[in-house]
Amino acid sequence: MSNPLILIVEDEKDIALLVARALKKEGFKTAIAYNLQEALDLIEKRPPQLIILDLMLPDGDGLELCKHLKIRQQTKEIAVVILTAKGEEIDRIIGFEVGADDYIVKPFSPRELVLRVKAVLRRFENKFQTEETFRIGDLLIDVTQHRVTIKDEPIHLTRTEFALLLTLFKARGKVLTREVLLDKVWGYTFEGYARTVDTHIRRLRKKLGPCADLIETVWGLGYRFKPE
Repeated sequence: MSNPLILIVEDEKDIALLVARALKKEGFKTAIAYNLQEALDLIEKRPPQLIILDLMLPDGDGLELCKHLKIRQQTKEIAVVILTAKGEEIDRIIGFEVGADDYIVKPFSPRELVLRVKAVLRRFENKFQTEETFRIGDLLIDVTQHRVTIKDEPIHLTRTEFALLLTLFKARGKVLTREVLLDKVWGYTFEGYARTVDTHIRRLRKKLGPCADLIETVWGLGYRFKPE
């Protein structure tokens, strides 16, 4: 993916320009929207590969935009990185539940932001290019179709949830620490982000329903997929 377009949705001009400068230094193309309506208009004209999204915007909640994008066939493949001052755990959980691919809290490091944008784009570009299908019991993971079913019923996972499930499955029987999962799934190991893994594990187990116990917690260490 050469020179991907990144849309910055941020009502504070100084922050928007700071983010744009940091991304342009790394060769990214950028566009800026200062409210939700501008963002929707720009997405309609030229869909970006990734959106950096503030939540508190003058004409609405950025979560609604994220939710809107992720349920539409035409836009569900656009990556979304939330950049917000709302840093409570419940805010992160809600952000991931509506489909965000990463969540960064202000104040932030521009360098870290760029690294995490790159990690998300790599995840989107490279993660599901092999033709593989895996089954364990009632659970089927179809990598080619980016599809998971339980007893032939589809389970709707975000790309990150899918990558997390696949990573655990491929290492089944082995304990993967939060740091290892951050590196393999998210592409970074920044200190303090281990909770991101816990949030996604909880969400993934909820979606897996009767197969939730296939993902085991190894207290004090991390997680593993139950061996066959």
